[in-house]
Amino acid sequence: MRIILLGPPGAGKGTQAKLLEERLRIPQISTGDILRSAIQKRSALGKQARQYMDRGDLVPDEVMIGIVEKRLAAADCQNGFLLDGFPRTVPQMQALERILEERGQTIDGAVSIEVPRDELVHRLSGRRTCRECGKMYHTEFEPPTRTGICDRCGGELYQRVDDSADTINARLDVYERQTAPTYDYFRRKRSLHAVDGTGEAEAVYARILEQLRPAA
Repeated sequence: MRIILLGPPGAGKGTQAKLLEERLRIPQISTGDILRSAIQKRSALGKQARQYMDRGDLVPDEVMIGIVEKRLAAADCQNGFLLDGFPRTVPQMQALERILEERGQTIDGAVSIEVPRDELVHRLSGRRTCRECGKMYHTEFEPPTRTGICDRCGGELYQRVDDSADTINARLDVYERQTAPTYDYFRRKRSLHAVDGTGEAEAVYARILEQLRPAA
């Protein structure tokens, strides 16, 4: 299967992608994870992406398309994949169609994880990240054993610039403005599955499986 997970920052796409990855035995491709790794390593891509992410802007299409095209060429993607965080714009959608067409492939469906904005702000503003290993926590949902200290490596936990309330709202505005046409595209194709993303992760996962049941 080739599935796209849609949803704003904080909707829980990463959590659901990992659950689906295990169930469907296809790799999760998270553009956010790829970018965060590049930023942590201070690579050229990371430096380029960080200036946009710190402002709450989307990383330019040409950067994201290049990342995804390279990843989809890997051997583990031949039998399917879960795209998490891509496409977010019409040019990205068009590029994805081109990439898949060249491989004789198509998208099987898109799952939209839907969460109210006030809940998204609450989720994202409570996130804390380890400066050393990058592990993420939440002050309410997944706190560390010791406040401000990473359980894994003992590093300092901090709030990323893009997890402040002002930046979160800016990110959500950008997402809604630039990603709406992508949702419209899948609606026209009748391949968009809207799922309530509130509540426990297991409950959201069950709702997604119900939508994908014929193929899952």
